[in-house]
Order: sequence, then C-alpha cells, then structure tokens
Amino acid sequence: MARTDEPGYVRIARELRDRITAGADGYRPGDQLPTLPELSAAYSVSEPTVRQALRTLREEGLIETRARAGTRVRERPPIHRLQADRYQRTTGPPATPYTRDQGIGWSEYRLDKRFERVRASVELAALFEVEPGEELLARHFVFHSNDVPTQMSTSYVRWSDVARTPVADPINEPWPGGTRAQLESLGFRIVRVTESLTGGMPTPAEVEALRLGGGVPVMRFTRRHIAEGGRVVEVAHPIVRRADTTVVEYVVDLDD
Repeated sequence: MARTDEPGYVRIARELRDRITAGADGYRPGDQLPTLPELSAAYSVSEPTVRQALRTLREEGLIETRARAGTRVRERPPIHRLQADRYQRTTGPPATPYTRDQGIGWSEYRLDKRFERVRASVELAALFEVEPGEELLARHFVFHSNDVPTQMSTSYVRWSDVARTPVADPINEPWPGGTRAQLESLGFRIVRVTESLTGGMPTPAEVEALRLGGGVPVMRFTRRHIAEGGRVVEVAHPIVRRADTTVVEYVVDLDD
C-alpha cells in the first residue's frame, strides 16, 4: 500500500517498476511505455512529475529514452556466472576463462586489443611488489561475446619477462588457455591467482566500450597471477564487467 505522504513521482516509479519486473504480465524488454501526456493523464499528475519518475527508472537502468523512439524497457542481457574454478586448466577445444564464463565457443569470441610499454605507477608497483618505474607491457582488451562487448581489462606483465616473445605480440591474441597458458609458455609455473573486487558507476570510457545504459553499475576486479617463489608475473587492473548481469561465485572448503 502506498504511503499517503509518498511523493507522486516515487509512487509512479514504483508502480512502473513493478510492471517492468513482473515478467510476462507486465512490460517486457523492448516494450514502449506510454507517452508523457498519457502517463500524466493516467496518474493525474503533471508532466514534470512523470519526467522525474522516468528519470528515476533510467538511473536504475530499467528504461532508456531515445530521440524519436520514445521510452522503452531496456533489454536485459543474460546473467553470466563467474565460477570459482574458472582459472583451472582444462582440456578439449580452445577456450579461456572468459569463454567459459560466457558459455561460448572459440568462433563466438572476439577480442579488441592494444599493447603499449609503460612504467609501473606506485599503485602497480605495489601490486607487482617491485619498485615504481619498472617497465611493463600494458595490454588493453575489450572482450566480445557474439559481437556484444561484455568485459574490458588492462593486463600488465613485466617487459623483462615478455620482450621478444610471442606474448608481447598482439597478433597472438586471443591465446588459447588465456593468461595462465601464456605465462606457462614462458616457463612460469602459476601456483596462485588472487582477485579483489569493488563496485561503482562506470567511467565514460567504460560506458562507451561496454555500451552501457544509464544507471548500470560495474564490477572492477584486480587479479594477480603468482608463480612459484611468490613472484607476481601478471596484474590485471582493472577487469571491468557490468554488475547487473554478473554473478561471482566463491567456494570455501571448510575443515571438519
């Protein structure tokens, strides 16, 4: 039941939200909402009140408004689960942790890439456990599943590890087996992968690269590949995915 002191735009946004999330009995993805005058008449409120309600739903990522196309319910991309074992080595057809996350085959996978040599910032040096200024190879990626961008990242490796090797040449991307296979081709035995996760609103560059609608938050991961002896041989900082369609799974085995 609506509160009697509830602002009109809050009530309208709540009722429209309920219809959008109701499934088959409500507004479905791609459906066009009534016009401003129609909603104003239906709810007996002014058009500015309706605009404020629609702004609330846009900020939540539920609707989008385009010139000459009206306001529509946003398409809902499929949910993808990032499973706890996705860095384990597997056999069979070519694959990477990304293709396993997405549930796609190699032919459905596309990778935009750009490589450059950089110096380690204070933040990156701390992640690599080296001195600031060490030379790194920065590998900028946008990952596509069936031509839809769903992930972007910048992966850093030490230049002294990869100079004059196939890992330093972007023509060899994507690499079957992913980063772990790359590093093991250089003689590093990976014994640990660490990840940390934060959330927030996307930057303009992330919005453009991932084609995000308004109000869609992102998850940002920092990943490290660690070789025998505790040597950090790769840092991905950040890996960015849209938060509304990503489920991160963790498994914790407990002692008896």
